[in-house]
Amino acid sequence: MTAPTVDVHAHVLLPEVDRLVADAPGHAKARELDARRNGPEAQSVSGAMIKERLRLLTDHVHRLAAMDMVGVDVQLVSPSPSHYHYWSDPELAQAVWETANTATAKHCAQAPDRLRGLGLAPLHHPDQAVRALDHALSAGLAGVEIGSHAPGRELSDPAYEPFWELAAETGAIVFLHPFGCTLDERLDRWYLSNSVGQPAENAVALSHLIFSGVLDRHRDLRVLAAHGGGYLPTHIGRADHAWRVRSDARTSAHPPSHYLRHNLFFDSLVHDAGTLRELVRVAGPSRVLLGSDFPFDMGTDDPLEALRGAALSEPDFHAVRGGNAAALLTLEENR
Repeated sequence: MTAPTVDVHAHVLLPEVDRLVADAPGHAKARELDARRNGPEAQSVSGAMIKERLRLLTDHVHRLAAMDMVGVDVQLVSPSPSHYHYWSDPELAQAVWETANTATAKHCAQAPDRLRGLGLAPLHHPDQAVRALDHALSAGLAGVEIGSHAPGRELSDPAYEPFWELAAETGAIVFLHPFGCTLDERLDRWYLSNSVGQPAENAVALSHLIFSGVLDRHRDLRVLAAHGGGYLPTHIGRADHAWRVRSDARTSAHPPSHYLRHNLFFDSLVHDAGTLRELVRVAGPSRVLLGSDFPFDMGTDDPLEALRGAALSEPDFHAVRGGNAAALLTLEENR
């Protein structure tokens, strides 16, 4: 018996959410900020890319055909991070996560043996986060997707404690996927907003979870970090050094590297064989899961080929290919 091949980083675009926010106060301002952060050339290229791949993002038949072409048995499908809308007021925010959860569950229900889903939780309204997670789980989803921060709040904010507590108690997956970067116009050309901004945001968010003690207080949390956790895993030695030599950084029960192997999970989407090997080394082979960022251009069209390029041992290869995700999602093995 072997575990199915599982891609834990795949997205769905939800027109229902886009319609909800289209004419809402604050939407135009949020779009202007997004344009400043990315720059006009990136906006143009991204628009064309989305249009070209729209069927893959919305139609489960095209999604399944693409999965078959590269040997992926199961996808963990999460809403496009463009649906976060962390600028929305409480009423609209609730409508967004309710709609996103319901629509994602409906998309996955069209192929329940091959598609599992994640909903959304509104980081900008922490008082709604518990209800959003509960709603997602009630809809049959495996957990929720969140960004790296909300305006004025880091993931270490005490307001999120009830959310972390419920996620730990229920075994829900919390998929950490940044959208946007607070470095703003410094990254507004050459698509630095993504190629530099996303790994930086991952590293900052994970560091807040570690150094604030969130992972000590909620040891059963199952946080899955996109993009291989960004810059943190490959530079974890610097974080460990700070923890050892500085009293202001010794705020967690263990050195930061401990949490990579015991509390966190990472997808394999790092775009470099050597970096993937290093991620497996520092996090351990049981903590890395196959990820593609399907079907965006900053992902990989063939995640298995990328994984083979890392030349891992056979047990480690199969753990990353699907064994770890199958255990996380309690999927049945292929016979």
